[in-house]
Amino acid sequence: MNLWRLPRARVGALAVWRRNILVWRKLIVPAVLMNFGEPTLYLLGLGFGLGHFVGEMSGMSYLAFLASGIIASSAMTTSSFEGMYSVFTRMVPQKTYQAILATPLEVDDILAGEMLWCATKSVFSGIAILAVAAALGVVQGWSALWVIPVVFMIGLCFAGPAMVMSALAYNYDFFNYYTVLVITPMFILSGVFYPIDTLPLAMQGFVQFLPLTHAVMLTRALVVGADLSQPLVHVGVLMFYAVVGYYVAVVLVRRKMRL
Repeated sequence: MNLWRLPRARVGALAVWRRNILVWRKLIVPAVLMNFGEPTLYLLGLGFGLGHFVGEMSGMSYLAFLASGIIASSAMTTSSFEGMYSVFTRMVPQKTYQAILATPLEVDDILAGEMLWCATKSVFSGIAILAVAAALGVVQGWSALWVIPVVFMIGLCFAGPAMVMSALAYNYDFFNYYTVLVITPMFILSGVFYPIDTLPLAMQGFVQFLPLTHAVMLTRALVVGADLSQPLVHVGVLMFYAVVGYYVAVVLVRRKMRL
C-alpha cells in the first residue's frame, strides 16, 4: 500500500458517519444538556457580568460580541475533542478501525466519515449556542442561519489536525500538548473575547495564521451583522487546514494500521 497516495472520496464515508450517529443517539440527553448548559453559563456570566463593565465593543454590545465568538470557539473545541479522544478510542482501545477495515472500506473512508461526524457535532453545538443567543436578543435576523454551514466548515477545519494528533498519540495524555499549546492559545488570542486589533502589531500578524481567527470573523459577521472583508480568504484558510489535516491524518493512520 502506498502511504502517500492521495485519498479517494467515496460514499463509504457516509457509512462511518452514520455508524457514529447511531452510537451518539444513546448519549443524546447528556450531550444536549452540555451543548445548551455551557454556552448559557458563558453568555450569562461573561456577557452580562463582564459586559456590564465593558459596555460596547466593536460597535455592538459585549454580549453580542461574545456570543458570536463563542459559536466559533465551541465548534473548534467540539470538533477537536471528538477528533482526538473519540477517534483515538475507536482506533486504539476499541479497535473499531480494524473491524471496519475487514469490510470493503479503507482508511480514506474511515477518516472522511470521522471528519463529517466531527463537523456534524460542531453543528449541534453551534445551533445550541445560536438558539441561546437568539433567546437573549443578540441575533440579527434570519440571515444568522447562514452560520450553520459555516460552523460545519469550521468543524471540518479542526477535525483534520485533531485526527493527526490521534494518529501520533500513544495514550490520552498526549492530547494535553495539543490542548495547551494549540487550542487554548487560539481560544484566547483569536478574537473571541476582544478584537484582535487591540493586540501588538506583531501578534496581530501572527493570529492571522490561526484558523480560529478567520472562523470568528465569519461567524460574527453572520450572527450580529458585523463588517466582513475578504470572506473568500477566511473560507480558504479554513478549508486549507481541513484538506491538509485530512491528508496528513490519512497518511499517518495508514502507517499506524500497518504496525
